Amino acid sequence: MLNISPLTTIVPVMDMMRACDFYEHKLGLKLEGARTDGGFLFSCGGGTLLELYPKPGGTKAEHTIASFEVDDIESEIHALEGHGVVFEDYNLPDLTTVNHICKIGDEKAAWFKDTEGNYLCLHQELH
Repeated sequence: MLNISPLTTIVPVMDMMRACDFYEHKLGLKLEGARTDGGFLFSCGGGTLLELYPKPGGTKAEHTIASFEVDDIESEIHALEGHGVVFEDYNLPDLTTVNHICKIGDEKAAWFKDTEGNYLCLHQELH
């Protein structure tokens, strides 16, 4: 079955060069190269991959499309803000952030948007 298959997250983008710059230089993902479909592939931790897929009209989702597990969410937020990443803040009945971080069950989470308006997340498991 699929429990041992590598996973690639596919992210639709309207402006490929703008998005590549964001994922490589602001998030620090390693660019692996161009795809024959016009997309670009990036490597992430644990052998996972992220592909930017050209979608001229865009298909921005209203939900989180990818979440990066980190060991120290506060440090990661600080580092990413230093590269110009802007984090979201929420004050909703079921979702409130303090210093961009929300505690949800056994984890902390923080959200930001890429250049195309897609929601990305950092999360840290609490032990």
